[in-house]
Amino acid sequence: MNHIFQKGNDQSKPTLLLLHGTGGTERDLLPLAEKIDPEANVLSVRGNILENGMPRFFKRLAEGVFDEEDLTFRTKELNEFLNEAAEKYEFDRNNIIAIGYSNGANIAASLMFHYQDALKAAILHHPMVPRRGIELPNLTGKNVFIAAGSNDPICPAQESEDLKSLLEKAGASVVLHWENMGHQLTYSEVETAEKWYQNFS
Repeated sequence: MNHIFQKGNDQSKPTLLLLHGTGGTERDLLPLAEKIDPEANVLSVRGNILENGMPRFFKRLAEGVFDEEDLTFRTKELNEFLNEAAEKYEFDRNNIIAIGYSNGANIAASLMFHYQDALKAAILHHPMVPRRGIELPNLTGKNVFIAAGSNDPICPAQESEDLKSLLEKAGASVVLHWENMGHQLTYSEVETAEKWYQNFS
């Protein structure tokens, strides 16, 4: 997978896995990592799917309708890539925190839905429920921050509530932060995510 790895100054810190939104690249979220933790390793990945020339992490059938078969395959692909990257760059595979926006937040959530130890924690900006009707692994001890827009036309508020509920039922500790905005990534939600990260990391 196309990616950027930046070695941090403090190897006791988590590795921040950056996952962009539709049409983004592995450079998009680098400023977020700098804000959240400038001393941590950064692994920023580009999605392997192109939709009308725009990079994504998995296919969709329509706006808000995921191709579940492809989502499952791409989630496995990303999880295996993380295993390989941890070996190659010599970082702790068990200390990865994902920071995802929109499509990237969805694949980060999908990692947690499918693989118990894929992520230690996740910051999900404007995610949806990746899959419904599946049994989640035991996520006890995992921390998740969800930032959602109360007027988000792409990601209805109920999606955020449902995602929080499903993760909590699997044992994760979840904070759901609301912005009175749409689907855009706001400075104030990034600031709130930074405070959340500092509290537990």
